[in-house]
Amino acid sequence: MELREGDFEAFFQTPFEIYDASSPYVSPMKSDLRRFYTVGDNPLFPQPGNFALFTVHRDGRPVGRIGAHVHPASNALHKTNSAYFAYFDCADDPEVARILLQAAEGWARQRGFDTIAGNFNLTAMQQIGVVTGGFESAPYVDQVYGPPHIPRLLEANGYEAYFPMRTFDVDLETIDLGALPGQGQSSLLASPDWSFAPISRKDIPQRLEEARLLLNSGFAANPMFVPLTREEFDFQARELRWIIDPRITAVLHYKGEPAGIVLIIPDLNPFIRATGSRFKWTTPWHFLVHRLRRDRALAVYMSVRRDLQGQGVMGAIIGTMFSRMRAAGYKRLGMTWVWDENHASLRQMQRVGASPLHRTHLFRKSLTTT
Repeated sequence: MELREGDFEAFFQTPFEIYDASSPYVSPMKSDLRRFYTVGDNPLFPQPGNFALFTVHRDGRPVGRIGAHVHPASNALHKTNSAYFAYFDCADDPEVARILLQAAEGWARQRGFDTIAGNFNLTAMQQIGVVTGGFESAPYVDQVYGPPHIPRLLEANGYEAYFPMRTFDVDLETIDLGALPGQGQSSLLASPDWSFAPISRKDIPQRLEEARLLLNSGFAANPMFVPLTREEFDFQARELRWIIDPRITAVLHYKGEPAGIVLIIPDLNPFIRATGSRFKWTTPWHFLVHRLRRDRALAVYMSVRRDLQGQGVMGAIIGTMFSRMRAAGYKRLGMTWVWDENHASLRQMQRVGASPLHRTHLFRKSLTTT
């Protein structure tokens, strides 16, 4: 077997070589993966040396991959000294896993880090975690997925599972929309102080900046969260202006200022799978078909400005948005990860009748033990 560093083409191709076509796994678009790992384009990597891509090859064919990187702002804010691994995908082969994980660990040790953890693809505001349950369920876009042998191989190499999370699924066809907004939330929406901001193509840049401010405010106390600069948010949200369905995303204003958001996008996974995760001459046709048939969506995140939390704002937004989604023909809504200790968000999931979809964990390993 051969270990390679920096072979992007093999890094992208690996899942297509090792996962069966029937697997629920859906690769990100090749162009997106490339820009994630382009020095100078991704603001997380302003200069070389902050990431590495490793692949293992057998007879010239890639059979495993892993990324290693550092997020300096996270270490500084949370007083940690950790490196991260990302996109750990490999065949069910202990030797392949050992070579990959040792490569990432060696990269981290050489730079003085005492812990390595993942998956972080690439930060806590993107795909994170390793699927540890619910393997039979197809993921929505922006949800992680991996087969059952991935957590087993991590544990065999000395990694421990921590930070338990769940993703969720909502059946919009059966939910009782009339029961969602309580009396206080209905009164809130009736007040002239509260209004939903317009979302059109010309408004999207402003709405996205409001989305960043609301994310930074509402998530400030969350573990692992690092406030996003405008540059970082714009990089991650670059494609949203073309993806957002204005009918199903909402920013709620209070006295003219952004107060809360439910950022929802159509589930792009059927489109991405149909294209083979590559742009080609048939891609526009596939996207048109997707737009005509889309009936699944994903809530990227939900956030309320910190000073307005606990006042029913999120419930008011959810009640409105679920009604709009059903009217627009959407049948199911996926929710990105919720930490087991985030009791407020878990109560919201219970309130809207969400069902658990995947069980996920982060995995970590000390690099100081012998």
